[in-house]
Amino acid sequence: MKTRVALAAVVAASCLSATCLAGPAFADTSSKKIALSNNYAGNSWRQAMLKSWATVTSKAVADGVVADAAAFTTAENQATEQAAQIQNLILQGYDAIVVNAASPTALNGAVKEACDAGVTVVSFDGIVTEPCAWRVAVDFRKMGEIQVDYLAERFPEGGNLLEIRGLAGVFVDDEIHKGIEDGVKKHPQFSIVSSVHGDWAQEVAQKAVAGVLPTLPEIKAVVTQGGDGYGAAQAFKGAGREVPTIIMGNRHDELLWWKDQKEATGYETMSVSIAPGVGTLAFWVAQQILDGKEVPKDLIVPFLSVEQDTLDERLAQTEKGGVTNVEYSLTDAQAVISGAK
Repeated sequence: MKTRVALAAVVAASCLSATCLAGPAFADTSSKKIALSNNYAGNSWRQAMLKSWATVTSKAVADGVVADAAAFTTAENQATEQAAQIQNLILQGYDAIVVNAASPTALNGAVKEACDAGVTVVSFDGIVTEPCAWRVAVDFRKMGEIQVDYLAERFPEGGNLLEIRGLAGVFVDDEIHKGIEDGVKKHPQFSIVSSVHGDWAQEVAQKAVAGVLPTLPEIKAVVTQGGDGYGAAQAFKGAGREVPTIIMGNRHDELLWWKDQKEATGYETMSVSIAPGVGTLAFWVAQQILDGKEVPKDLIVPFLSVEQDTLDERLAQTEKGGVTNVEYSLTDAQAVISGAK
């Protein structure tokens, strides 16, 4: 999907600037090598992220923008393994490393080593806190909070919530969870009666939810992190319980299930997630830094949401087995950088 969603207005405004009118300059990066260090590939979001990276960077290499843009994924979601991977990438002579980190802090030592060796480090999705690195982030905390805001509009009387979290110990999981807690504090008529980890994977989420359902009271809604909504629905169905309002995470199977329920019973919900293509934005940010551009250390990009009236359109744009996505261009990166300044 090539739609620019909320970023389009920013891009349009940015293109009034001299930088955009002059067009991109690649001369200083044609010999540069950029690597992707990824900590995990065990769900549809990560697979879509890797596919987007390959699509965008292979063209950049073919066009002579950079010399290499290989992707590396660790076998396990372990910070020690990813730290060793980053150290190996330093030794292999990469000029920049784009990192989706297993931990916001545990990789800081390896990231500092990279910076000290003259390597540019840009983190995204799972960001790092080492000051020498750049961060391309979504406001994950807000992404959690808006779920409860939506439920408060739907159910002013409130009710019991089941929370499905992501991978334990990862920055994204912690931030979305904090946002959901913020939402419950703002709307105290809701209460989280149980919380399980679904690891952003449908099968894991289904098993985790099925394990706690026998002990739970009536559930008004399920707040989630993405990749878990369909699994939650199957767990409720398997337990013979009425399926509550489940916040979805832009996965094809979730949107398809939602569409089927909407047509059959008028089922209503919303869906929200970060676009897997955010890694391609991080790639272009790294390229711009290598090209000598001044780039703020912290960049914020919008998340993607699907509403009841946009469901059919978004589903049609989402690959089977994939996630609703945006792949970013150099122009998009320049717009985000300009906006942050």
